[in-house]
Amino acid sequence: MNKIFFTIGFLLIFTTVKAQIIDSVDVEIDSVLVDTTTINTVEMALINPDALICFYEKLAQIETEAAQTVNQKVNIVHIGDSHIQADLMTNTVREKLQEQFGNAGRGLVFPYNLAKTNGPWDVRFSSNGSFLNFRNVSPLSSANIGLSGILLQTKNKEFAIEINAKEPDNYFNTIKIITPNNEASFHLATAKKEVIFESEVPRSIVHKIKSGDVLGSIANKYNVSIVALKKANGLKSNNIRAGKTLKIPTNEKQKRSVSRAEFIPLEIQKDAFSHFYSSDDLLDKIYLIPNNAFTEFELNGLVLENNTNGILYHSIGVNGAKYSDYNKYPLFFEQLKALHPDVLVLSFGTNESFDHMKTEDFIAQLDLFISNARKANPFVEIIVSTPPPSLFKRKYRNNFVADYSEKIIELAFSRRVAVWDLYTDMGGLKGVNVNAKAGIIGKDKVHYSKLGYEKQGKLLAKAITEGFQNYKISKVTINE
Repeated sequence: MNKIFFTIGFLLIFTTVKAQIIDSVDVEIDSVLVDTTTINTVEMALINPDALICFYEKLAQIETEAAQTVNQKVNIVHIGDSHIQADLMTNTVREKLQEQFGNAGRGLVFPYNLAKTNGPWDVRFSSNGSFLNFRNVSPLSSANIGLSGILLQTKNKEFAIEINAKEPDNYFNTIKIITPNNEASFHLATAKKEVIFESEVPRSIVHKIKSGDVLGSIANKYNVSIVALKKANGLKSNNIRAGKTLKIPTNEKQKRSVSRAEFIPLEIQKDAFSHFYSSDDLLDKIYLIPNNAFTEFELNGLVLENNTNGILYHSIGVNGAKYSDYNKYPLFFEQLKALHPDVLVLSFGTNESFDHMKTEDFIAQLDLFISNARKANPFVEIIVSTPPPSLFKRKYRNNFVADYSEKIIELAFSRRVAVWDLYTDMGGLKGVNVNAKAGIIGKDKVHYSKLGYEKQGKLLAKAITEGFQNYKISKVTINE
């Protein structure tokens, strides 16, 4: 049986690599011939699925009746660049896997809009405050850039951030706060109370000038001097005009009530990786507020979970990011522990290719990322995605992604990782123009459309579930 599986795997890898070598010829392809060519693609299963045995075993446990009596969650963490930050592809994977294995929560979220950038639509953040942000792709950095690849920071103690889980599928029982050094710099609140302050202020009197009024008669009416009346209104003469108004100076006082909303902090617990609040009831809204014992407030991310068994599919993406950008920040790998990852899915390569990064340098950065991740999380399993095909200047083949993909597949076994060959699944470089006509890739022939990212998400979910089904079949065969 093992020999048969090895042979199938070998043929799969050989076919994929061969296709990529043919595709890597450097020619201009924006031509009528290529535009009218039909690209027949074969959807690829995961390469080296044996690297995911522990992950598949946890999925099998979720399916058992015994798992329904315990809090059984499987954590998948998908890390990448702009297509992950927008959560278009990953949202599709999340929905597909949670349909099959159960929805354990929305997972990691971040207030991207407060950092002045785009983000997912399904969890909304709003605030009365303004914040600084630091990104792992920016020259202006901070050592405290961690889990989300973006750090939100403020020294203003007068803020509240509302977190609104718009969809019922995202309602949560537990929210975790991820901060540098696990600082308790934030409180949480689900409700606010109105506090009323009363004070005495000078009474405000306004007189509307009527036809026939003069300053003397108005001053006599309110028992004030003409001098005081002119001073209060900035008048340089005694001339006044009907229809205008005058402020009447007075020493009288009146009561004024001022109300202010104050949040009621919840009792927060702490573990080695986060501060968190848990509720028996599902929540759709909560407020993140300052702990006034601190003078600086830095946020790396929030995790939303419910009390249901199933999948937590966390997405981490930064526009323009490369492996090297994450590798610069040790806190990123340290804070991955807060997500208890069973599997990391790594999606990079497009940005490196547009930097014309040599293939050996790209693989070196990938290898360093894998080493950093396993050093902090020794038992985590990994799926590496090949980059999707794209073009330079809308017509020249991006041979870098073809070469990256070939080398990624070659390291699958030596680095004990599974590989998802997105490059081949999307038709390789010859399929770019065909995908463009189908509305799958944008006019720049680099960024994919919403339809294209959703297709990628479906392909990844299918590859994962088919790998799981094959695992169950092989397990039954071995037991027999």
